[in-house]
Amino acid sequence: MTRLEFPRLRDIGNNIVVVHKTSDSYSDGVNYSVEWDIEKKSQRWTCYQMMRGYRVTGVKPYDGNPLYPFDEDLPRYDYFSQDLFWGSGFDHGHICPKASRLYSDRANYQTFYLTNMQPQYHVFNAGIWVKLENRIRSAWTPSNSTDVLYVCKGGTIDNENQIIKRISGKLIVPKYFFTALLLKNSSGYRAVGFWFEHTADDHSEDNLKDYAISIDALEQLTGIDFFCNLPDDIEAEVEASYSPKAWGLN
Repeated sequence: MTRLEFPRLRDIGNNIVVVHKTSDSYSDGVNYSVEWDIEKKSQRWTCYQMMRGYRVTGVKPYDGNPLYPFDEDLPRYDYFSQDLFWGSGFDHGHICPKASRLYSDRANYQTFYLTNMQPQYHVFNAGIWVKLENRIRSAWTPSNSTDVLYVCKGGTIDNENQIIKRISGKLIVPKYFFTALLLKNSSGYRAVGFWFEHTADDHSEDNLKDYAISIDALEQLTGIDFFCNLPDDIEAEVEASYSPKAWGLN
């Protein structure tokens, strides 16, 4: 994959990329994409783009039955046979947010796929996590038609010390959640990462600056190579550090 929002796909043999498309997408037909671990039956990350067209809010969020459908683009045997989120005490935590895909019914519907979900404590999901999502939409999604924000988000599923538990002994609950952002505009590129511990404590009033780190640091924590499709010299420069002021993180 050569799209800039994509990290490097791990060569582990049990993972696939699922690309969700709609006919009315603002980005070459691609709504969002997921790296799915078939063995763990869990997503490693979701990546997508934000640009001026995604500011449109012309539809209501999907509210059908089932509310969280199985992924139409993934073979049925590649995920759990039932929705293990229900009754677990954890929210269906959207990774590509439903509120970031309100330009069409189809695009919004796809964000409710179980492949776009991770188990999250409600106070985390409705607190610091949505606070970052709102900032991405309101402050960092470009208003200029030539600018693009590239986003990659997920939860930690690969190391036992980065996992809280397994629901019913199966569905992984990540101990940490992350976001990697790359903005391309007339000034060039800039990037920033965010790293959150997943707890049942209310951090909704926290300053997002306290969770911001460089992409290099985020790669060390996650083992994921973000924005690998940038030219090497640009990738090295933008991933080494970040400017809180440039992102309005005061």
